[in-house]
Amino acid sequence: MMTTYELTEEHSERFQRDGYLIVSALFDPLEIAGLLKFAKADAALADEAYVRRDAKGGETRLALRNDLDDDVPYTAVVRSQRIVHTMQTLLGDEVYHYHHKMMIKQPRIGGAWEWHQDYGYWYNFGCLFPDMGSCMVAVDQATIQNGCLQVLRGSHKIGRVDHIRIGEQVGADPERVEVAKQIFDLVAVELEPGDALFFHGNLLHRSDQNHSDLPRWSLINCYNTRHNDPYVKDGRHPNYSPLEIWSDEKVREILIK
Repeated sequence: MMTTYELTEEHSERFQRDGYLIVSALFDPLEIAGLLKFAKADAALADEAYVRRDAKGGETRLALRNDLDDDVPYTAVVRSQRIVHTMQTLLGDEVYHYHHKMMIKQPRIGGAWEWHQDYGYWYNFGCLFPDMGSCMVAVDQATIQNGCLQVLRGSHKIGRVDHIRIGEQVGADPERVEVAKQIFDLVAVELEPGDALFFHGNLLHRSDQNHSDLPRWSLINCYNTRHNDPYVKDGRHPNYSPLEIWSDEKVREILIK
């Protein structure tokens, strides 16, 4: 059965309060199975993926793309009206594709990600405002055992925190994070395949190493608002251009073909 989703006022209020919103079954099992099958067989994705080690040496693979190829399932997810219309309401403006990335945590060796804010990086790419967000779609089941995302509920209200190098990663100032952990609730975001997490660019989040026998793949779709078009041209990620939004029917057709 094709998935449809409509954002409610209660959902919007929750996002503004907590800095994130979980939507169950945003993509149905057939759609996610098609996405996973394509990703596992995607030789280009495997070639492009690079390793980031955590402070203890654990490895997470990341494949990041700035461009959209219109016959590829990743693009169908990025352009999906289920995601884009929701993100535009949550951020209060037209949004465009900033980039997307497949995060790959393999069994037993998948590394941790240090505490960070996405805007902690994007600020340096010429984005004046934190009016940015991401939608993480669980491609595999995400559990505490295989290193699911953890968030500090409401921490987006802190504002941007300075980021420093930690191992091979860049993370939020540990001193500030420790204070934030005493104020905000720590939430482990466990997801089933097809579930989605919408989160604000200033939300503090991290993940543990994958100590399980199961992989954890997730597709993270990142969006910027039109009014926040980077003042830096030819930066690391794209400047504003209108995003073509696809219907549920078109998205489903591409994902399950």
